[in-house]
Amino acid sequence: MTEVSITYCRPCGYEKRAKEAAALLRRRLGLDATLVPGKGGIFEVRLGDKVVAKRAKGHFPDAAEIVAAVAAARA
Repeated sequence: MTEVSITYCRPCGYEKRAKEAAALLRRRLGLDATLVPGKGGIFEVRLGDKVVAKRAKGHFPDAAEIVAAVAAARA
């Protein structure tokens, strides 16, 4: 199975969002996501080497959007 990782900016306070997304991935898809602390405003969800969701100017993916993006990338 391909690994899911969520890299989040710890100084920005994105850890809570990362944990919520990881919990929903576990509940809905049965996947355990690896949480990776970072900095510089990053919030990025990867399935293997592919970025499937990320924070962009003016948009922050919510947990449901992240689950949908990971599910679509796995299909």
